[in-house]
Amino acid sequence: MRNNKESHLWTRRKLLRTVPAALAPVLLPGGVSGRLGAEVPAQKAVPSFSRFVDVAQAAGLTSTIIYGEGDSCTYIVESMATGCAFFDYDNDGWMDIFILGGRTLNGTPPGSGNRLYYNNRDGTFTDVTAKSGLADQDGAQGWAQGVCVGDYNNDGWEDLFLTYYGQNRLYRNNGDGTFTNVTAEAGLLHPKTRYSTGCTFVDYNRDGHLDLFIANYLEIDLSTAPKPSVDVPNCTYAGVAVFCGPRGMPKARQYLYRNNGDGTFTDVSEESGIAALNGSYCLTAVSFDADEDGWPDIFVACDMTPSLLLMNNHDGTFREEGLFRGVALSGDGQEVGGMGAGVGDYNLDGHTDIVKTHFYDQATGLYRNNGKGNFDDVTVEAGLNKETRYVCYGAGIVDFDNDGWPDILITSGALYPEAARANATLFPVRSPRILFRNRGGGTFVEMGADAGSDIAAAHCSRGASFGDFDNDGDMDVLIMNLNEPPTLLRNDAPSGNHWIKIRLEGVKSNRSAIGARVAVRYGDKVQVQEVVSGCSFLSSSDPRLHFGLGAAATADIEVRWPSGTVEHVCSAAANQLLTLREGEGQVKGRPFR
Repeated sequence: MRNNKESHLWTRRKLLRTVPAALAPVLLPGGVSGRLGAEVPAQKAVPSFSRFVDVAQAAGLTSTIIYGEGDSCTYIVESMATGCAFFDYDNDGWMDIFILGGRTLNGTPPGSGNRLYYNNRDGTFTDVTAKSGLADQDGAQGWAQGVCVGDYNNDGWEDLFLTYYGQNRLYRNNGDGTFTNVTAEAGLLHPKTRYSTGCTFVDYNRDGHLDLFIANYLEIDLSTAPKPSVDVPNCTYAGVAVFCGPRGMPKARQYLYRNNGDGTFTDVSEESGIAALNGSYCLTAVSFDADEDGWPDIFVACDMTPSLLLMNNHDGTFREEGLFRGVALSGDGQEVGGMGAGVGDYNLDGHTDIVKTHFYDQATGLYRNNGKGNFDDVTVEAGLNKETRYVCYGAGIVDFDNDGWPDILITSGALYPEAARANATLFPVRSPRILFRNRGGGTFVEMGADAGSDIAAAHCSRGASFGDFDNDGDMDVLIMNLNEPPTLLRNDAPSGNHWIKIRLEGVKSNRSAIGARVAVRYGDKVQVQEVVSGCSFLSSSDPRLHFGLGAAATADIEVRWPSGTVEHVCSAAANQLLTLREGEGQVKGRPFR
């Protein structure tokens, strides 16, 4: 998060941060305005791209997400905020919405806490929080942080695990529109206050039951924690007193819980080696098979400390190899403010890559996987290094225009309202979403308002979830905004490109098929995606895998289930949702249109 620069001079980088990215070439030596009399070469016509419209208000997502005081932050807990989720809690084939909320230091104003929205299947949602059982049942709404989705008891209904500064919570889906807090009976209560952040369901031992990894940020007690002061180390930024940390605060340990298959979990943090990982400030966690050996690994984006890549040893233990494998630091060997992480195959080489969001003056990192779990930082060659103006959080590698090349979308928002009051130009509280269009060949271009004015609209955003809420065949975006209503970006993708969606049901594998790896071949391209639980920034996305196909009207599909079984579907027709059940192939699925 915070870097070590306390003096913000008007350097070349600072100047560029104050202008739109599209003007940057004009201000650089060798830019168009720097070559007097030079002719601008003719440009080829660029295919149309998606346009995004914020339909949150029309959809009924109008309640403010309360989190902290808004105009000031006394403690770090108030500012980091939360994630959100797309998930189909009632199995009707339409993505519902869950948004985490919080409170203020002084209490729980009306409207505090988490919210569940039922998808009415007509572009609108209904707030069903009260009757769902997902309102904080003890009446003491807390500082919610992250959410991961998975069917931990294999009963066919997606459950929720929520992390908190306080007590984490496991909600069992009862299958009738309600949830029950089963944290205690599942063995997940903890005697002390923890600052838990990212979480992910993961079947690390491949026994068909979803286990649970929980990341923890730092150790802090609000009753004794230092307050903003220019006289206290790690409590200032740009010469302004701001909340303290994370530097200077004790780092926390991480946790792994094994699913016993009977609705309970056992803490295996010590025996698995996870408990020893206490040297980083951990935020977002995402599980995927980094080295393609058939066993799920875990990546954790870490703030101001090396990020972690936990490699599965196939025997119930993990080894940490983030530095060795190239994802712990930036390409120039610097510790960066790792916030969120998305995974996907951006360059269509059949391997799962990582995008990781960072702090001011730190470009969002793109890490290319060579298929053996070794990564190269390709941020510069991909063109992502040109945008460093904002603190960034949510991230996804998603094909928005269905051209067959996954794009990248990032959310942003300030951490320090006090710094914004001192210099709103350098440190705006609200900032735009950042959308990079994949141009093929491993490079991206930033879109800005060319993808719609609501992409460029400024908000103080945190988590982002990606999914097709209106079942129209393109990927939309749900965004948590701090002390504002959420954003729901409806994607109006260009016509002409094809797509296919794949929903998986495990049988021998876990029912949610988390950890399944799907390769889709279309035309002369191949793209890989995995079913994941937690992602982006403390969020969870639509579990139906979405592949843009471009001009291809059919696709060949290969599924590697978590059990190790491999199955194929040949020449599947485009523009449909396929439901594939382990061992049975294509089956009749939930309604889509």
